[in-house]
Amino acid sequence: MRLVSFIQVLLLLAILAYLTLFTLENPDPVRLPLPFGRGELSLSVGVTVALFALIGAAYAALLLLPPVWRERLRRRQERRARRAVEERLTATLQARLGVSPTSVSAADPLPVPVQGPSA
Repeated sequence: MRLVSFIQVLLLLAILAYLTLFTLENPDPVRLPLPFGRGELSLSVGVTVALFALIGAAYAALLLLPPVWRERLRRRQERRARRAVEERLTATLQARLGVSPTSVSAADPLPVPVQGPSA
């Protein structure tokens, strides 16, 4: 999947390089056809290159958004799972030591049972 994204970004850079070369060799206005054959839009070459560069940057950002979103969700799930495990461990320790959950605060250490003299 990363290879496809890498190739797409390289393709966008190649298109940007081509448009830059086109800008340098043709100072005339560029006529861009509008969708569905409704005429054309006449823009200067610099504006056209900037427009296509912005479109390419937006596309590249959309390529990067899903992995970032997945990583954020994964971290949130790990945090929830860690919190649940810590709560179960705390409850187990309190049950093992015979301490009620209301009598122990988070700042107080758990009491250690004292054993009598061994025979």
